Amino acid sequence: MLKLASYNLHKCRGMTGPHAPERNLAVIRALDPDIIALQEVDFRYGVRPEALPRKLIQAETGLVPADIFGTTESSLGWHGQTILMRPHLAAQAVLRRLPLPGLEPRGAIALRLPGLTVIGAHLGLARSSRRAQLARITAQAARIAEDHIVLMGDFNEWRDDRGLESLAGFRVIAPGPSYPAPLPQLRLDRMALTRNLDVLETGVFTQAGAREASDHLPIWARIKLP
Repeated sequence: MLKLASYNLHKCRGMTGPHAPERNLAVIRALDPDIIALQEVDFRYGVRPEALPRKLIQAETGLVPADIFGTTESSLGWHGQTILMRPHLAAQAVLRRLPLPGLEPRGAIALRLPGLTVIGAHLGLARSSRRAQLARITAQAARIAEDHIVLMGDFNEWRDDRGLESLAGFRVIAPGPSYPAPLPQLRLDRMALTRNLDVLETGVFTQAGAREASDHLPIWARIKLP
């Protein structure tokens, strides 16, 4: 069994600032996932320096970030995204970057583990872009992954009946409203899993100061591999 999670850090600025990554690390520590996809881990401009300091991650959470190459030395992620995982999983992991189409620069990251591929994504603001991005991700997943796939992240989609057409073959989970964190109304954060994975529990995490640490709440799911 694995506990998976997704969390948009909002550059560790909470709802209104200041930059305080220790709040986000406390949330991740309390959530206690085996694998967590993170969005907005870097600042947006210039050389995109890390907003979540990598030197604190393992000491504060017990997790380690995926090795991502092809970005600046000061960045933690790619297009602001990374995946943290237990060290024994990291020893077996292979990461691949997936460039995505759209009106703004976007990309997904695919983490291949024995028996499971985890894809982290932060989709665009325009629905037309999100549709194109999901179509690209599912097409790439069919080529690079095996049978068991989990796609998770900030989908930026608040509707259940449109925009997700490319995920028709997946089980899509939106555990509950996750945005805005103080009084969540929209289910922007989701997971899409191949139907051969058993989903045991899901939820939106509200503890450990999560309502103040970011504008999104983390979502999580406990799954069982066949």
